[in-house]
Amino acid sequence: MNKIEHIGIAVKDLKNSNDLFKKLFGESHYKIEEVVSEGVNTSFFKIGENKIELLEGTNPDSPISKFIEKRGEGIHHIAFDVDDIESEIKRLENEGFTVLNKTPKQGADNKLVTFLHPKSTNGVLIELCQDIKK
Repeated sequence: MNKIEHIGIAVKDLKNSNDLFKKLFGESHYKIEEVVSEGVNTSFFKIGENKIELLEGTNPDSPISKFIEKRGEGIHHIAFDVDDIESEIKRLENEGFTVLNKTPKQGADNKLVTFLHPKSTNGVLIELCQDIKK
């Protein structure tokens, strides 16, 4: 793993949260993107070398909507940048971690992504991200 790629924050209302975080950071988001397969709208802020991803569910059955219903708004996941997501999946499975999607899928911000189950990572949802090579 190379670095923290971003921290994901679940929000109920993306527009209101974009306004709030713009005031907090003194900068506007640089990108809004819908990930239809996950039922989520995302908004990205860049703060120095770091990124914050706001996530709003687009329907009541989306993972983000269910997360907010159960736990409320707040930190949803920490994402780590990797060079080779498929080899990281194999390595982490061999180390005993539970991988939620063994085949990486397209996520927001031009990334291939997979997630590790929080039960195998002390309650933290971990996302692995690899840039999609063009």
